[in-house]
Amino acid sequence: MQLSPGKLWGMRRMADADGRFKMTAVDQRPPIKNPIAAHYGQDQAPYDDVARFKALMTQTLQGESSAMLLDPHFAIPRGIQHLSPTKGLIVTLEDSLFEETAGGRLSAQIDDWSVAKIKRMGGDAVKVLAWYRPDASKSVNDHQKDYVKQIGEDCARHDIPFLFELLVYPLASDAHQTQDYVELQGKKTDDVLASVEEFARPDYGVDVFKLESPMNAVDVPGVGNEGWQEAQNIFDEMGRLAGRPWVMLSAGAGKSDFRNILTHAYKAGASGYLAGRAIWLDAFAHFPDWDLMRRGLETESVDYMKDINQLTNSQATRWNEHEIYGPQGAHFTPDNAAFRHEYADFKG
Repeated sequence: MQLSPGKLWGMRRMADADGRFKMTAVDQRPPIKNPIAAHYGQDQAPYDDVARFKALMTQTLQGESSAMLLDPHFAIPRGIQHLSPTKGLIVTLEDSLFEETAGGRLSAQIDDWSVAKIKRMGGDAVKVLAWYRPDASKSVNDHQKDYVKQIGEDCARHDIPFLFELLVYPLASDAHQTQDYVELQGKKTDDVLASVEEFARPDYGVDVFKLESPMNAVDVPGVGNEGWQEAQNIFDEMGRLAGRPWVMLSAGAGKSDFRNILTHAYKAGASGYLAGRAIWLDAFAHFPDWDLMRRGLETESVDYMKDINQLTNSQATRWNEHEIYGPQGAHFTPDNAAFRHEYADFKG
């Protein structure tokens, strides 16, 4: 498989010099807005507090990151001025507000934002999260599939990588009900795997998967610990189904649990992580003490990133070595027919 020039460049920009992803998410909205609103006893968090924390994370965490994931509402307006041009820029496109229906959740993108706009502003990749349950109603799942397909087509049209995040969620019949952006307790491994299998189809145009643990995070033993092989078999199957570069998300997992998850994911072929709360949540707990939050980010958060980065360096698969790219690895040949057709107008 060859990559178009824009997708190849974006993939390289997201990774470190050795081809591994060490990406930090500061695009979360409800996980930051809701605790701040609760602190003030208000329904809505003050914009300045949310944006200030995102700018602070951008300043303090980018040093250990190969790329940063920013959102258009808060992180880009206040944080992009602090982002080093040596770091990859991923921009989230999905709205944090979703429609909850009797048949399941419907995703939508942020108003007045698009793949084209992200490309114009200099983004290196587009990230989209879609809630998905294989057993949701047909109309809901058709909507979600069409939504993802359209993003994939737009990313191909504008020649920018599509980084796709999947999260299972509770249906009305489930015991554990939550609208928070956290791991669904009691989630079924089969639901996670079936979701990956669906969106690995080529018509969705996914370049990189951002995946949750196929098991409850607290139940993942870590490679080498008791019962690890059974867990590894599940992670191996998820990697096989993904069939392209993939990274792990933390979904609110604690530091030690997320590290255990990474040991299995890397053994299964993952190329890194795109994580947020496992990195910065402990520091955020000091809100509204900004000095303590900064200190926590600069010490505990950075120390944790150094630890998982060392693990990533030693065990993660380079993104351009995945089998989907063939024995030559990810590459671009400028004399191929697709390139000549797409860029014909630029010839002298």
